[in-house]
Amino acid sequence: MADPSSTVARAGFPVSRQVLADHVYEALLEWLMDGRLEPGAAVSIDGMARELDVSPTPVREALARLEHTGMVRRVALKGYRVAPVFTREDFAELMEARLSIEPVNARLACSRMTPDGLDALKQAVEDLKTAPRGGTFAEYRSYLEADERFHQLIAAQANNQFLLAAYNTLGGQIQRFRLFGGVGITDAEQAIAEHQAVLDAMTSGDSEKAAAMMVDHVEKVRGRAMADAPED
Repeated sequence: MADPSSTVARAGFPVSRQVLADHVYEALLEWLMDGRLEPGAAVSIDGMARELDVSPTPVREALARLEHTGMVRRVALKGYRVAPVFTREDFAELMEARLSIEPVNARLACSRMTPDGLDALKQAVEDLKTAPRGGTFAEYRSYLEADERFHQLIAAQANNQFLLAAYNTLGGQIQRFRLFGGVGITDAEQAIAEHQAVLDAMTSGDSEKAAAMMVDHVEKVRGRAMADAPED
C-alpha cells in the first residue's frame, strides 16, 4: 500500500488549510478502510499529526468529518476511537432505513429529474463500469465514489429537503457498512447491472419502475453483504 503520509507532503509551496484537511481525511479514511486502524483502537490526534507530518488541526478536522460517517466515535474525556464493525443487527437496520427512503427518492427524482441531473446520473454509471475494483481502498476508491455519487444524485434530484437530509444521515454510514463484509468490492458486475436498471427506468420516465428497481438493488445489496459477512 502506498504510504498515505505522502498524500499530505508539501512540495515547497503553500497548501491551503482546507486542501490539507482534505488530504488528511483521505489518508485516515484509507487507513480505516484497509484495517490499519482497527475497530475499537484509540486514535491519537497528536500521534496522527506526527505520522502525517502536519499540525493537529487538520487531523482534528478530519476526525470530526469521519465521526459523521460513523467510522470513528468521540468519547468524552478520552478522544476518538475507531468504531466497531457493524453487527448483523446494525446492518439490517441500515438496510431497512435505506429501503424506506431510497425508493421514494427514486420515484420522485424520476418525475423531477433535470436534463443535467440525468446526464450526471449516466456519467456515474459509466464511471462505475470503468473504475478499478482491487482489494485495497486505494484501488476501489473510485468505484465507491461513483456508487455514492449515483445515490446522492438521486436523493438531490428528488428535490425534497427533508428526504435529502434523511438520506444524508444514512449516507454517512455507507463507508462504515463497506467494512461489514470485510472483503472490499466483490459484487461489481451485479451492482452495475442494478444501477443500470434504475437509470433505464429514470431515462424512460417510469417512476414506479424506478422505485421498484431501487428496491431490487438495495435488497440484493443486503443479501450479498449478509452472505459475505462473518458471523458476529
